[in-house]
Amino acid sequence: MLHETLNLPISRRAAMRSGVTLGAGAAASTLPIGNLAFAQSADATTRWPQVASMVDRYMQRGVFSGIVASMGFGEGAADVITRGNRSFDGGGAVGPDTLYRIYSMTKPITGMAVMMCIDDGLLELDQPLYEILPGFRNMQVQKTYDGPITANNLEPAARPITIRHLLTHTAGLGYTIVQQGPLRAAYGRAGIVPSLSSRLPMAQDLLGGQPAPSLEEFADNLSELPLALQPGTRWSYSVSLDLLGRVIEVVTGEAFDAFLQRRIFDPVGMPDTGFSISPSDTGRMTANYFLLGGMPMPVDMPNSTVYLDEPPFPFGGAGLVSTARDYDRFLQMLAGLGEIDGVRVMSEDAVRLGTSDLFPDTLASNGRFSNGALTFGFGAGGLVGTGDNAGLYGWYGAAGTAGLVHMGLGLRMTMMTQYMPAEQLPLQSEFTRTALQDAIALVSQ
Repeated sequence: MLHETLNLPISRRAAMRSGVTLGAGAAASTLPIGNLAFAQSADATTRWPQVASMVDRYMQRGVFSGIVASMGFGEGAADVITRGNRSFDGGGAVGPDTLYRIYSMTKPITGMAVMMCIDDGLLELDQPLYEILPGFRNMQVQKTYDGPITANNLEPAARPITIRHLLTHTAGLGYTIVQQGPLRAAYGRAGIVPSLSSRLPMAQDLLGGQPAPSLEEFADNLSELPLALQPGTRWSYSVSLDLLGRVIEVVTGEAFDAFLQRRIFDPVGMPDTGFSISPSDTGRMTANYFLLGGMPMPVDMPNSTVYLDEPPFPFGGAGLVSTARDYDRFLQMLAGLGEIDGVRVMSEDAVRLGTSDLFPDTLASNGRFSNGALTFGFGAGGLVGTGDNAGLYGWYGAAGTAGLVHMGLGLRMTMMTQYMPAEQLPLQSEFTRTALQDAIALVSQ
């Protein structure tokens, strides 16, 4: 999750000089063809000087074992900047096929899977959740946020939870990494835990406990607990994308992970993305570190990683392992409005809708997602830029990763590294800002 101020305003004047349209509806074809050809031939460090400088500066801090930054335009080849190794113990240099825990960068993938189901006629954006999962029909809501779970602090939900609410974190659900009161403890006891991050008991305690044994039980247990907020009123980071994994299972009759494999990973060309790794993949897996007093402490190492085990269920909010190359392919499909290498993966309408601002009209005036002075919309599991940042869509991971597309520029931006908690450093926001600035400079040439 991104906690630092993005501070991203893009100069619309500079973009207009190059003929680039910054609106969310623009396709990658608005880029000058000459720049696309240049994108595939020039040295990445020369083409992306601010990104390269940023990567070098952060590597000098000594808190990252390695960083991979990947940027590309439209269907053009990605420029990749790599520094460092898979772990502080060595393990070989990082590259575009190095495996990373992407945590919440899973959410846009789940979000686009939901958009496919909407496009297939299996779901509707404003469909009540209880029509798919009946246990969510009569939800109770805490009157005092994060207060006691007692009768005098509960009231009926003013409106049903909808698919739109789940996609935009406005369903009123909680999160063990957000809640601090009794609801967090109740989530932990019920197995409403967003992921497995390590074999260390301390690491799992930070997430609230052990996950439920199945996605079905996860959803059933969640339906029995109160909401933290009234549905449709404000953005609050939550387990809603995990719950949407169960929604997909029910409406398709297919296991959630199997659906992702068949509809996204295989046709997009993401062979290294999944909810676990095989023993033969440990030679490409990174180490994950927790910054304790600014010092990196190992919490999940390649040869003993918890991702060698099949998870209790596929975590649609934070469970995937991927590579910079694979995630760039996902972003390329979005930049191509649902098409990649001549293969139609999802409809143009589904991509446009999923990357647009889906916030409900019942949202409180101060209920949008914001960071510092900047306020954003929210689409299918990812932030949506507004104003000068219109066209931006994507999200961030708890271990410092970033994955965004700028639909107007046709720009793909992926960064992989492994440190927790991500909010200790402004790396994610700085990467997004510098990649966008370098991109504007490129298309202005």
